[in-house]
Amino acid sequence: MASTETTAKDSGDLAGLEAGLDALETVQAGRKPFRQTFVEKIFPPVVAVALVLAAWQALVSFGIVDDPTKLPSPGAVWEVVRQAWLQGELLGYIWTSVSRGLLGFFFALLIGTPLGLLVARVRFVRAAIGPILSGLQSLPSVAWVPPAVIWLGLNNQMMYAVILLGAVPSIANGLVSGVDQVPPLFLRAGRTLGATGLKGTWHIVLPAALPGYVAGLKQGWAFSWRSLMAAEIIASFPDLGVGLGQLLENGRNASDMAMVFEAILLILTVGIAIDLLIFSPLERWVLRSRGLLVKG
Repeated sequence: MASTETTAKDSGDLAGLEAGLDALETVQAGRKPFRQTFVEKIFPPVVAVALVLAAWQALVSFGIVDDPTKLPSPGAVWEVVRQAWLQGELLGYIWTSVSRGLLGFFFALLIGTPLGLLVARVRFVRAAIGPILSGLQSLPSVAWVPPAVIWLGLNNQMMYAVILLGAVPSIANGLVSGVDQVPPLFLRAGRTLGATGLKGTWHIVLPAALPGYVAGLKQGWAFSWRSLMAAEIIASFPDLGVGLGQLLENGRNASDMAMVFEAILLILTVGIAIDLLIFSPLERWVLRSRGLLVKG
């Protein structure tokens, strides 16, 4: 009788433990209140921007930097931005650069992904071009602008070539790093289930390497954007239109620091917007799919 009671007690304890573990693993699907979201995600960057603007204005107001040709006030920069908006030029500056950057990044994605898989999966290819990819990734993108101008001339093809040379190595190396971190057990299990060749690459290797691949994509976009800005600054030509890099160079040529700061702030804003709209959601999806981020 006592043995039966002990067995029942143990079963109850195990059931309680299992229920507790299930509760810990349960994903909370409810949304956070707006107040909590505001305090955790919106308020901190707003405060940071406000502090930067306050410090900037203080440098001008207290005469620490009293030369507007060196440091214009935030109000002067805002006025330049407002005038560009009213004249219908602001969105043109942004679209010229963003369209080039995204299209160039798309081409880099099409080239860098198969190249990364080839380097990661074929030993001879890795030994042959792996070090070259690492060297190209460390090479400043601005170094490619002069030869690209000589080879292709002052046109959009030159811009895309510079973007490709800057972004492809980062995307490929990111994928190589992700593939190298795939546990061998996954590959053996895939082969046991018949997932070999292209099927194994698609169903086993790529999903397992996704975190490293996404990191490579994010870095590749950063290289794409910087490469494009360098190309627009150095290789200016009327037929190419005025992008953000060209706007920055125009401000320098005119010694108009308000225009220079306008271009810098727009370049920074676009970079942050692309990260928030594309790469941050992608990273969260990857983490959430692996149980590393609770949906809230």
